[in-house]
Amino acid sequence: MLGLNVTPADVQDREGFLPLLTSVRRVFVFLQRLFADGAYSGTATAAAAKRTGKVVLEIVKRSDAAKGFVVVAKRWVVERTFGWLGRCRRLVKDFENLTRTQLAFVQLAMIRLMTRRIARLCQSS
Repeated sequence: MLGLNVTPADVQDREGFLPLLTSVRRVFVFLQRLFADGAYSGTATAAAAKRTGKVVLEIVKRSDAAKGFVVVAKRWVVERTFGWLGRCRRLVKDFENLTRTQLAFVQLAMIRLMTRRIARLCQSS
């Protein structure tokens, strides 16, 4: 996970895009291409991506010809990450009143996940 922006439920995805992109670009200056779903489509979002360090925003859509559930590889990465986070009891429900508290618990969950993966890699080698 490169970055995370927790917002109240009444904030649209597009509105949270620019603050998230700005914070991610501060750390990952080499970032050139972003993949997003249809919620981020629109000229304003694409223009904001270009202004913030010449990032190309690519909207990933499922095929119109596809019927039923179809796995879209680039979107599946995000859904898989949500599944991993869903294993953490604290994140299953919204117990937090403050968005910064929720952000901290998501970051702790990702640290826990990555630490366990690194530990497994070290044990196998």
